[in-house]
Amino acid sequence: DVFEQPQHVGHKKIEFHISTEIPAVLQINSEKEEKNGKSLYFKYLYATTEEINNTGFGRIFPAPSSNDKMETEEEDDEIPSEFISRKDLEKNRLSREEMEKYSVFKNYEPGDPNCRIYVKNLAKQVQEKDLKFIFGRYVDFQSEVERNMFDIRLMKEGRMKGQAFIGLPNEKAAAKALKEANGYVLFEKPMVVQFARSARPKQDANEGKRKK
Repeated sequence: DVFEQPQHVGHKKIEFHISTEIPAVLQINSEKEEKNGKSLYFKYLYATTEEINNTGFGRIFPAPSSNDKMETEEEDDEIPSEFISRKDLEKNRLSREEMEKYSVFKNYEPGDPNCRIYVKNLAKQVQEKDLKFIFGRYVDFQSEVERNMFDIRLMKEGRMKGQAFIGLPNEKAAAKALKEANGYVLFEKPMVVQFARSARPKQDANEGKRKK
């Protein structure tokens, strides 16, 4: 009796009458916006693709420096992976300072350039396939002439053990092989690469003796 009793209020119904028909003006405007939106979207797509095509953004190539260009030119002669790469040759090759520490390089002379090279200080486990893996990169195996000129003679017995003679297609290939492979460490032993001696100097010497 002290407190007022809450009066029960009946449920009130709230109704919304929404027409499913969209006014013609709004419908036209929405269609226009939709069309404009689509056209703007396609314009954007076209513009971006055209911009990409014009600027070449889809093809990203680092601009090579002058040194890189020289390296890529030299890398062009890289023969398939069945032969050693120039990078691997450089990686496992002794520097000039390191060569000086080895007695085999003490009185090193490259010799007179010719198409045949002489390799010594080879480890006992070296096989012809190892030398082919290294020096085969200087031969164009697609050329029958060069293929036939490539010759490896590895000495495995006697006094010539640990030495090899390798015939290359030309003097240029032999000079490149000497420059890049001399000092290369094969089976923990650095190779000593020189131009093979020809018989000409001996003939000249004999002729000189005859003249005297």
